[in-house]
Amino acid sequence: MSAQSRTITLETPARQEFFDVTEQLAEFVREAGVDAGIAVVYSPHTSCCVLLQEESEDVTYYGTQLILQDTLNVLATIAPPTRHEGQYLHPGPIHIRNAAELRDELPAWGLNTDGHIISSILGRSEIVPIVDGQLVLGEFGRVYFGDLDSVRPRIRTVHLQIVAG
Repeated sequence: MSAQSRTITLETPARQEFFDVTEQLAEFVREAGVDAGIAVVYSPHTSCCVLLQEESEDVTYYGTQLILQDTLNVLATIAPPTRHEGQYLHPGPIHIRNAAELRDELPAWGLNTDGHIISSILGRSEIVPIVDGQLVLGEFGRVYFGDLDSVRPRIRTVHLQIVAG
């Protein structure tokens, strides 16, 4: 068994947004020359997600696929957007103090609890089979990285790994 890894970097805005990483993954599979195996897409960020969904074609004014905006709208009924301190138990005063002292973060940056909850519901990784050198995604399937932390623009990383047997 062999494995190859690659990391891609994305600049994300101060809003919940999805990024189609299908082409980067397909290019990695082609360059790796793997005929059969699995491709793993993983986010190390606890307020981000990875999901498989179809391409909606229609988009919002921000460019978000409508099916992905619908997903965010439904999930907002489960975990409403964080608007003020005290709305959720997290972040508590210790977390806010440590974030300021250890990471030079502003208290308002802690207003991302909804993103953490949604990330835990959607998950931070997906596995896609590779057959005959191609990702098995179905006719309309795409791989999306979602940044669900809407408090500030960020630089995010997405880890790709191919395992071939």
